[in-house]
Amino acid sequence: MSTPKDKNNFLQKLRNKYRLAVFNEQTYEEVWRMRLSRLNVFTVIGTSAIILVLLVILLIAYTGLREYIPGYPDGNQRRLMVRNVNRVDSLIDEINKRDRFFQSIKSVVRGEVPEDEIEEDENTNGGQPQEVTFKTSAEDLAFREQVETEEKYNLAVLDNNDKIPELNQIYFYAPLKGIVVKNFIEGESHYGVDIVTKPGETVLSIMGGTVIFSGWTVETGYTIMIQHTSNLISAYKHNSKLLKKAGSKVVAGEAIANVGNSGELTTGPHLHFELWYQGTPVNPTEYILFE
Repeated sequence: MSTPKDKNNFLQKLRNKYRLAVFNEQTYEEVWRMRLSRLNVFTVIGTSAIILVLLVILLIAYTGLREYIPGYPDGNQRRLMVRNVNRVDSLIDEINKRDRFFQSIKSVVRGEVPEDEIEEDENTNGGQPQEVTFKTSAEDLAFREQVETEEKYNLAVLDNNDKIPELNQIYFYAPLKGIVVKNFIEGESHYGVDIVTKPGETVLSIMGGTVIFSGWTVETGYTIMIQHTSNLISAYKHNSKLLKKAGSKVVAGEAIANVGNSGELTTGPHLHFELWYQGTPVNPTEYILFE
């Protein structure tokens, strides 16, 4: 049984200093020396071993060396495993669908109602229609009052013998609210109106229709054209950004572009708007109120 004296002797031996020296064999001259103890040796060796183990772990975990460890999968094997897992999930789904299909057929053959229809009936409250109550919100009332105020004096609803009767019966949304700085002048080949407002303002579609052109031209910049019913085509030019692509369906009042200053035939941010009826340009101000 160890005694306190033996423990003190052991600790004293660990702390005892020793000198490691290197001598010249011929002259016995001391070339190098170092003082150390057993405790220092154990500490240095233990620390070095721990650092070495950590370095090996880091090399294996974060470098390609781990692929050389027997039993560790490489990149191709991991990708194959993931692909197989996805395939197995897909197969399970297909098998479940097949089982439900067969079960439905068996139910029909036995004259029973398939489970899918029973669940659907339960989810739809036994097939009984639910009563829905529509309430007009304060925001809806405010929006209606705003639209009625803005369109109260819209030229599209006024009687004018010079207007085209077919267009006079159509309600047009104003593509933009602003100041008309240049009117429709057919003699100068200016087949539309120029409307000035803040850059970046939203341009709206005057009617529902299909976008037949949405892109860039050298003279008119970002341009969008929409085919409407009644042989109508509307064109919106010099935009900074187009929000719809060719072939897109739009509804009346839907945002289609932003006001800009693109193209060579422009001197500032504005919208050049054109309205064509049966291949002939018409004056938009006779049917739409812009200001």
